[in-house]
Amino acid sequence: MTTARPVTADDERWMDYALRLGRRALGTTAENPNVGCVIVSDGRLVGLGWTQTGGRPHAETEALRMAGEKARGATAYVTLEPCAHHGRTGPCADALAEAGVSRVVTAVTDPDPRVAGSGHAILSAAGIACDTGLMAAEARRDLAGFLIRMTRGRPQVILKLAVSEDGKIAAGHGERTAISGTEANARVHLLRAQCNGIVVGMGTVLADDPELTCRLPGLEHRSPTPFVLGVPGRLPMQSRLAQRGAEVMGGAPEDVLADLGRRGLNVVLVEGGARVARQFLESGQVDVFVLIRAPVRLGEQGVDALAGLPVERALLPFMLTAQETLGHDLLSVYEAR
Repeated sequence: MTTARPVTADDERWMDYALRLGRRALGTTAENPNVGCVIVSDGRLVGLGWTQTGGRPHAETEALRMAGEKARGATAYVTLEPCAHHGRTGPCADALAEAGVSRVVTAVTDPDPRVAGSGHAILSAAGIACDTGLMAAEARRDLAGFLIRMTRGRPQVILKLAVSEDGKIAAGHGERTAISGTEANARVHLLRAQCNGIVVGMGTVLADDPELTCRLPGLEHRSPTPFVLGVPGRLPMQSRLAQRGAEVMGGAPEDVLADLGRRGLNVVLVEGGARVARQFLESGQVDVFVLIRAPVRLGEQGVDALAGLPVERALLPFMLTAQETLGHDLLSVYEAR
């Protein structure tokens, strides 16, 4: 971390606040990152903001608008390096300098080639003290979709799978089977609201006719864009996904993800079925594996969760990072090592 002055517990407290603000924007910022910003003067909060729906206004712009003249001489805490390029709006680094802030603390440098240290350089050239690297691990997790797309050319991939105690996802082929309970289902809907796109295989569409929307009260408008993996022309016109305008895409996971990355999608949720989940896992394209285990048994006639790949073997490239008990179900989050 480049340090202009010692980082304090107050710095960590304000950056934590900025990170929490940025999380409000997960899944809503189009191709832009979900950034949070707070502006503090004499130990008091004078401005706050997060990236708005569609990616603009940016977090810094929102926070500066709230702070007004109180931004002069203040410290700005931003979860990502302020942008340095001209788009639909001017650079946020210039806006911070013009507002007269005396110090900017950031969590991570922006890997976007149009920025990549230029934002920090603008601030330093304006005589503004810059600290970067504060709570970087937390910020990288929150901004993973954008950071992965900038560095790898594809969205962050989250695979969600709900399995029975005996590793099944359905009572039989073509049978729609409820595995997880109400609490776990609500958690999945929240996860959908935090993603830009959602992917399923054609077999899942034909067997379950899923809607794949977020149905949490007040968040219905944050349903991710649906994509179906399969042969174009096979999507039943009467299906719920056809009614949502889902696009059918063919090709290997790598090709599909590269296409979605070019379109600006930051985070994609893969919801199955078994063959699709296995394909993504074996391609090495899964960044986060969300596994919901339910206390039910479906028997030998049930459908294997990963088309013959044992779940425990599939988890070997991942490490457990979080767990939640949701009713009778256990939700575990695994991240790629």
